Amino acid sequence: MDFAPLVEKRRSRLSELEAAMGEPDFFDDQRKATEMTREHTRIKELLSMWDEQTEVQKQIAENRELLSEDDPEIVEMAEMEIPELEKRLEQLESNIQYSLLPRDPTEDRDAIFEIRAGTGGDEASLFAGDLLRMYQRHAETRGWKFETLESAPSDVGGFKEVTVKISGEEVFRYLKYESGVHRVQRVPNTETQGRIHTSTATVAVMPEAEDVDVQLKPEDLRIEVCRAGGAGGQHVNRTESAVQVFHLPTGVMVRCEDGRSQTKNKEKALMILRSKLLERQQQEQAAEYSEKRRNLIGSGGREEKIRTYNFPQNRITDHRIGLTVYNLDQVLEGQINELTENLQAAEIADRLEELEANA
Repeated sequence: MDFAPLVEKRRSRLSELEAAMGEPDFFDDQRKATEMTREHTRIKELLSMWDEQTEVQKQIAENRELLSEDDPEIVEMAEMEIPELEKRLEQLESNIQYSLLPRDPTEDRDAIFEIRAGTGGDEASLFAGDLLRMYQRHAETRGWKFETLESAPSDVGGFKEVTVKISGEEVFRYLKYESGVHRVQRVPNTETQGRIHTSTATVAVMPEAEDVDVQLKPEDLRIEVCRAGGAGGQHVNRTESAVQVFHLPTGVMVRCEDGRSQTKNKEKALMILRSKLLERQQQEQAAEYSEKRRNLIGSGGREEKIRTYNFPQNRITDHRIGLTVYNLDQVLEGQINELTENLQAAEIADRLEELEANA
């Protein structure tokens, strides 16, 4: 597919945006101004990648010409540079393709992660803790902020349930593929006969909702203040700092008690509630996606088995794209980029196919 016409359309759009951003009343509508500023940034990044792609293609062609030179040092240098240039070109092409696709407005958002122990008792709660640490380490490597919003630790050191917020650049774009049922196969520490047990944990990844996405009407909410019941020290246990928020039309309930401040717990509960309600909206809209894309990013993800972590073989398999790699130890240390890149490539291919079909 020739992307040049699409890039030129973006170039024309950039001129329109720059003209609008120069108007004195540009910031009168803050929401519109923010959206246009983000679009302006994305188009400039796209055009920069397009120019770099042209330059890299030129360098590859020049190096291939040098392979016919008589000087062995020049030939050797060209042979060494070509693989690196080809790798960069492949990366640029993938990023350009993604940038040209219709934009999901939530991809720039921070993400709310909800991890729950599934089947498997104590072992499931330990695995939920493993996943939590995996995402925390991944966030650290990318320079993202990791914040625990609510947690219910298990007696064995894992988590029955934990909710976190990951903040940074395009967090939801890269982590949306993590929604689903994660299955682990390993020998628990308590297993005396060396038998492999299978347990699960569920992960729901939600884009952080903004006020414009979900409007919470006071009459639709029932907010209750109560004494915190979990760990947190004497201060938490002797003050009514826990907050429960019920959304009456949907029956969704959120409870926050990790913080010492009732006000902070209320803010966190409302933030999680908005994201849960936005997730419900997206699930309803998921029927509009192609079957293939729905399999990749799910429809909320709480019931779909997406990945198996096999400890004895150091193997991890993503069932959505049939990808198996043997670096489970590295993945659990937060190195999930290979999985993400392959899932993203599959989604890009599917969406490009849709784009061509509708062109």
